[in-house]
Amino acid sequence: MYSEREKVFCVERMWAEGLRPATASRAWGSPARSTLRGWELLALAGELPAVAPRARGACEHARHARYPAATVAEALRLDALGKRPSEVARVLGLSSGAVVGAGRRQARAGKLLPDGTRPPGARRERGSAVGEGELEALRARVRELELENAVLWEVARDPKAGDPARLPGRRKAELGERLRRERGWSLSEVLGALRISKSTYEYNRARLGRARGAGPDAAVAEAFAASGGAYGYRRLAAATGLPQREVRASMRRQGLVARASRGRRRRWSSYAGEPSPAPPNLLLGPRGRHDFSAPAPNLRWVTDITEMRAGRDRLYLSVVVDLFDGRVVSWGASASPGAELADSTLRAALATLRGGRAPLIHSDRGAHYRWPGWVALCEAAGLTRSMSRKGRSPDNAACEAFFGRMKVEMYHGRDWSAAGAAGLKEARGRHSHGAKKRPL
Repeated sequence: MYSEREKVFCVERMWAEGLRPATASRAWGSPARSTLRGWELLALAGELPAVAPRARGACEHARHARYPAATVAEALRLDALGKRPSEVARVLGLSSGAVVGAGRRQARAGKLLPDGTRPPGARRERGSAVGEGELEALRARVRELELENAVLWEVARDPKAGDPARLPGRRKAELGERLRRERGWSLSEVLGALRISKSTYEYNRARLGRARGAGPDAAVAEAFAASGGAYGYRRLAAATGLPQREVRASMRRQGLVARASRGRRRRWSSYAGEPSPAPPNLLLGPRGRHDFSAPAPNLRWVTDITEMRAGRDRLYLSVVVDLFDGRVVSWGASASPGAELADSTLRAALATLRGGRAPLIHSDRGAHYRWPGWVALCEAAGLTRSMSRKGRSPDNAACEAFFGRMKVEMYHGRDWSAAGAAGLKEARGRHSHGAKKRPL
């Protein structure tokens, strides 16, 4: 059993050091935490009269009045010892730990002495003159509150906006320009009060002159007409002040196309439409792999056209290759890759057929394999047409491989500038007749 003197000693020491019961129990070893807490409750209830009133935390002061100087001095002492503000407030009977923090800041600023009193002249008497620095601070605060008040009035007009941050960008720009014009607010003040970035503000401010909901079509059409149809979307965007994406969308809606430097359009382009329906790729297997093989001659052919240069001359070579053994069934050469080159090569290949054979012929999607002349030749001979997919050159890899090997053997690594297209054609003929059969 502990005596009353021991209880009073432990409680006063615990409060003097700013310790909680658990912390004191761990530091001293005894008594237990629950025992110390029970003694502390007895002291706070006044059942341990020997405990000093100051330690008991009885801090008598009127509501909204200042704490006694002794209490403030003791709070500063305990705070300097590293005690937590909440512990100091509990020990001294303060309203909260915020009082301790405020006293600490005032002591650092020189507004409180170590004994808890204020230095002479620390508090300005009522009616005395206000310093210039304090006056400027008050003016800035008034200006800030007026700006916040104007923003809140604008928010009150919009029931959908719960706070200034939820106002649309256009509304923020309108309000900001009105405040800058009527009250002289600076741009930085407006941006801070409206919580909007400068880039977003300037974007919406540049569009305040346009009617709400009005599209850019009229402005784009006017600028396009003024340029005589020569401006593209970039020049029109610079002329109208609109974003490039809006100008492009407006030109697409109105069908506005800038004049091109080319005098006339090409005769055909895959982007301008297809000259005829393309047959499927019959060499493509179900797993996405091609079968470039044939069990017998004249069952599967591949064809293509390649370009070779000899100085300033160009020679276009067209071949038909048998997938059975890689034999060149027929070939032709011309200075232009026209339909006649492809048709003449196919006629020469058809002339080699015997016994009513009608092989499958595979090509890429070139225009010369889709003109009516080529299609008519295939239909008259009963050939089955097959075409590569669009933009897939590997779909005709067998013929591309033939061209690659041929150019390695007789074209690459040699100077054909003196021979010209005629010499290149003659060399190709010799290479074709002297070539051995080899599978692809």
